[in-house]
Amino acid sequence: MAFPVRNPETISRDLRVLRRLQRDGLNTVILCDNAGQAERLEELLGEDGPLAASLAIGVLGGGFIVPNVVRVLTDHEIFRRDRRLRRTRRYTTGASLESLGALKPGDFVVHLEHGIGIYRGIEKIFYRESTIESAVIEYEGGDRLNVPLYRIDQIERYRSANDISEDAPAPRLHKLGGNKWKAQREKTRMAILEMTQELLQLYARRKVTTRPSHGADGAWQRQLESSFLFEDTPDQRKATDDVKRDLEGERPMDRLLVGDVGYGKTEIAIRAAFKAVQSGRQVAVLVPTTILAEQHARSFGDRLADFPVAVEVMSRFQTAKEQAVIVEKLKKKQVDIIIGTHRLLSPDVEFAELGLIIVDEEHRFGVKHKERLKQLKLSTDVLTLTATPIPRTLHQSLAGLRDLTLMQTAPRDRSPVLTFVEPFDDALIEEAISRELDRGGQVFFVHNRIETITAIADHLKRVVPRARVAVGHGQMKERELEKVMRQFVEGEVDILVSTLIVESGLDVPNANTMFVNRADHLGLAQLYQLRGRVGRSHRRAYCYLLVPDRVDEDAERRLAVLEHHTELGAGYRVALKDLELRGAGNLLGPEQSGFVHSVGFDLYLRLLDETVRQLSDGGGQKSWIPADVTLDFPSYLPDEYIASQEAKLDVYRRLTALRDPQAIEALKGEVRDRFGALPAPADALFGSAMLRVIGASLGVEGVLVRASEARVTFRADAVPRLKGLSAAFHGVQFQVDVRRAQPLALKLTRLGGAEMLEGLIRALKALVP
Repeated sequence: MAFPVRNPETISRDLRVLRRLQRDGLNTVILCDNAGQAERLEELLGEDGPLAASLAIGVLGGGFIVPNVVRVLTDHEIFRRDRRLRRTRRYTTGASLESLGALKPGDFVVHLEHGIGIYRGIEKIFYRESTIESAVIEYEGGDRLNVPLYRIDQIERYRSANDISEDAPAPRLHKLGGNKWKAQREKTRMAILEMTQELLQLYARRKVTTRPSHGADGAWQRQLESSFLFEDTPDQRKATDDVKRDLEGERPMDRLLVGDVGYGKTEIAIRAAFKAVQSGRQVAVLVPTTILAEQHARSFGDRLADFPVAVEVMSRFQTAKEQAVIVEKLKKKQVDIIIGTHRLLSPDVEFAELGLIIVDEEHRFGVKHKERLKQLKLSTDVLTLTATPIPRTLHQSLAGLRDLTLMQTAPRDRSPVLTFVEPFDDALIEEAISRELDRGGQVFFVHNRIETITAIADHLKRVVPRARVAVGHGQMKERELEKVMRQFVEGEVDILVSTLIVESGLDVPNANTMFVNRADHLGLAQLYQLRGRVGRSHRRAYCYLLVPDRVDEDAERRLAVLEHHTELGAGYRVALKDLELRGAGNLLGPEQSGFVHSVGFDLYLRLLDETVRQLSDGGGQKSWIPADVTLDFPSYLPDEYIASQEAKLDVYRRLTALRDPQAIEALKGEVRDRFGALPAPADALFGSAMLRVIGASLGVEGVLVRASEARVTFRADAVPRLKGLSAAFHGVQFQVDVRRAQPLALKLTRLGGAEMLEGLIRALKALVP
């Protein structure tokens, strides 16, 4: 049976026409590409009453009308979009987090005793009567060093802040056995010691400085906090408690708040500022750019609108006369909270009673301004905010020297940013921009070449004629650039075509679609930070990384990581190692960056951690020295047992870091669960690791196992508990001979069929006090 069919009416994005059609008596069905589109249409059509049309998910080339029966419309015709089939993901599998951090042949590494070399892979070698696996490191002149993998803790990957730049020169290799490395390492140790002592002295000076404490929470404080539109994350609650405890104490606060973009740092700052104002003190909020000053002024103004708090902003957008009025008001205490750039640190700005300074991204201020801040820090409460993540190890190291709070929990309503790697395609660009504009949003288009940025903007105007397009880059006059940024923030511009200047600081919750042109030319950290500009509200956000069909291997890997690791907080785990380097540089200061570069970032952190621990316990902590274990049978992880080199190195590295027999047993159980029953060489590897750890607690210098005999030698300063010694070894079918000369040594002979390693471990455990 044939039906008379005709084309549907043209709607051309006019929702008034669509609303009228759905109520003209003819059954109307609208086919949507996906559930998200259906939800959006339902929301748009339901604004002026109940929905008359039926929404369904389905795909047709175009709509049609069967007169007096049904009208079928498609969402891509309603919104005038060419139908495009979504490409499958460019990368079917992402780079695993384990492989991302693993050593690969050709990587630069640092050996604690020998310096910077090139990692050349894993080899089996015969060492001290046993077959083991070793990491091969090549040094200057082609000399090679074999490092047993049970001592992999002696090796760190070489990373420095230069790694962020793709054009960074390779580090200089050291000569095996040369003195240059030892001198460099000791110089770095001394620099770390100096910095650490300075921080401890500042901390000690602040401990003896007192100021009147801020009052406990009142009704207004509770009212402000309960009026927060979102539920506090656990990290926000902890940060709030930390800051309040500092403010209610008697010594001035100096707390660093570290959190990813949009994780609620500003809200903590507003609560702290309000608490200070209620104690009758003034608050200065210091930001690096005028645009950020305007943004903070809006945030503070909105949140404190219901309370009698005078908030002012001082920026270059004001005339000298307007600024003079604000300066006068500050002196007379007619302003409670002042928000501005480094202008607030000028000599003519005086406060009647300054109680709290909130600093956003302190590392972006100059040396002069930092010195002025340092003077203020001795007597004034300071809360510093930063969005650059710092490594957990650095956080732990500095926790004893500076008050730090990490915020790593994503807000409840934040969704991951959907990330696609696509070729430059006008149809895709038109579809994605139109979808964003249809929901009243805005778009970032990042093009990092100033020479062609205007041509790209003109092209976008042709692709999406209805969009208002503006260009922003670092070579524009400052006032002109700020005007463009301001227009974008206030919604007067639909598409901002810019260079990497939007990488940090610009908060536009209404912009939730981003394009990054030639994403293959950018580093992982830059791409991650750019992606953080979208997804700042409850709306679904999209990031399109535009690349040619052929890109180099490293770029492929970076893009695969970003496309797959979109989950919230992935930045702290994956990334983005470069970001950590930047964060560390910001926190440690420029004077330390040269030392970080000379020994590598990871070794620098290790030396820092050792120094902090020594200073914290006054140097009284006894150093941990593992026993030297030699077996006459193979002790390694065979390739046929663990095929992946990354997984194997991960197990070795974790094993060498353990200092507790129970932790070694737990790792052994995990390896058994992941890879199956342990073959004899793998079992021997865990056994020797156990002997090293137990031996360290007993003061054992060396353990030699050969056939049915073993020799245990104690260090000269060790005083082992010999009571019940014979009984301990007899219980595991060993005969023990004690050589009481210095150093003390035990000769063990296996009597029965007991396993040599297992019996030795059980017997030595019995000697541990």
